[in-house]
Amino acid sequence: MANDVDTVSYDVRDGIAWLRFNRPDKRNAMSPTLNRAMMVALDELEFREDVGVLVLTGEGSAWTAGMDLKEYFRESEADGLKGVRRAQRESYGWWRRLRWYQKPTIAMVNGWCFGGGYGPLFACDLAFAADESKFGLSEINWGILPGGGATKVAVELLPFRKAMYHAMLGEPIDGKTAAEWGLVNESLPLDQLEGRVIEVARKLLEKNPVALKATKDAVRRVGVMTYDEAEDYLVRAQEAANSYDATGRKEGIRQFIDEKSYKPGLGAYDKSRR
Repeated sequence: MANDVDTVSYDVRDGIAWLRFNRPDKRNAMSPTLNRAMMVALDELEFREDVGVLVLTGEGSAWTAGMDLKEYFRESEADGLKGVRRAQRESYGWWRRLRWYQKPTIAMVNGWCFGGGYGPLFACDLAFAADESKFGLSEINWGILPGGGATKVAVELLPFRKAMYHAMLGEPIDGKTAAEWGLVNESLPLDQLEGRVIEVARKLLEKNPVALKATKDAVRRVGVMTYDEAEDYLVRAQEAANSYDATGRKEGIRQFIDEKSYKPGLGAYDKSRR
């Protein structure tokens, strides 16, 4: 399915929603139109019963080259502060929505990932890249700092010296280096990328969805907490998850202790048996 201006497209196959940046002629640069379309697509997919995992990828040779310099900057700025703030709300808004999405999310970086693209990259729970892909904070090369949260993403995911080098030099790195530095989980040849993402997505589909949502939120939340704050938060998070899925945890324990039908360290319990 594509929206009315075709800047975003998606389809659902076997429990996986494939959501795509769809401006291949512009290397999938994010325009205000695309940002609004992404929010609509996320709304449409989030609570569909046939969607268990969302994969964000790009059409053509890019994931996203970042913000569209003409449409996002020049044309928005022509409308003064009103235009600037609106463009910011629309872009940061769907990245924030993606960070706290109901379903597990995977960034499948098939090509260029530059500048503002670090926002949705960090928003996804997991990230896999093609060896051939290129990552870069190129803003310094045209006279601004890495905005849109990109500096924060670099500091969150990279060691300090690498973050500083990456932001100050504006030099691109390939997928292998991105994996070594920690921007993505893994890098592999482009022709193997989708297969690996499907493999990971299928593993996620086996897990308890309530526990997955609680887990992904916990990992993001506890990083800025003290140990005592995190301990208290995690106790409350587990209690909240139990209230949404009273039988899931008990069924997993039952299959392990009573049936001995699976081993938690080696795989998930059969969640179809409730």
